[in-house]
Amino acid sequence: MSELERWQGRYAATEYVFGEEPNAFLAAQKDLLPKSGKALAVADGEARNGVWLAAQGLDVLSIDFSSNAQDKARALAARRGVTIDLQITDVHAFPYPENTFDVVVEIFTQFSTPDERALKWAGMLRTLKPGGLLLIEGYTPKQLVYKTGGPKELDRLYTREMLETAFGALSKYEIKDYETHMSEGGGHAGMAAVVDLVGWK
Repeated sequence: MSELERWQGRYAATEYVFGEEPNAFLAAQKDLLPKSGKALAVADGEARNGVWLAAQGLDVLSIDFSSNAQDKARALAARRGVTIDLQITDVHAFPYPENTFDVVVEIFTQFSTPDERALKWAGMLRTLKPGGLLLIEGYTPKQLVYKTGGPKELDRLYTREMLETAFGALSKYEIKDYETHMSEGGGHAGMAAVVDLVGWK
């Protein structure tokens, strides 16, 4: 089964796999968001995060490869009374136009292989405007102990060192790794080991 087929299957369910509320880390950065501007939500799935960003006044492009996810994203946006631009695309092949977005968000998009991740992260950095805000959250290798969500492959998990290497060119950034209780639908439920990056280009 391909990665797309696997996610199409997951998103075919009636319920929202990761709930309808934004990721807790993302929501906690509300005060850092610009009052207006363009935001890119990478591999945004059912768009709980993209919809929330739109509700904060941002012009959101939500990209994902799953049409089932984006059908649910469209419904969620309608229920919340916001408009977001939805684009079906492989996030590894997306062009990431240079200096385009004021905010780039990547939350738990850990289906990428190491080579794919390098392409995706380079693109995210390229498409962020100077002064723009980058927000990333992912599971760390310790998540293999908790088994409450995320990939089972070690090389798809994030570490502080990995983020420092990929995003060391940012003008300022902060990385935190910690353990927390997650309650984000059935997909992320229970104790988890995560790492966050908040950075500015």
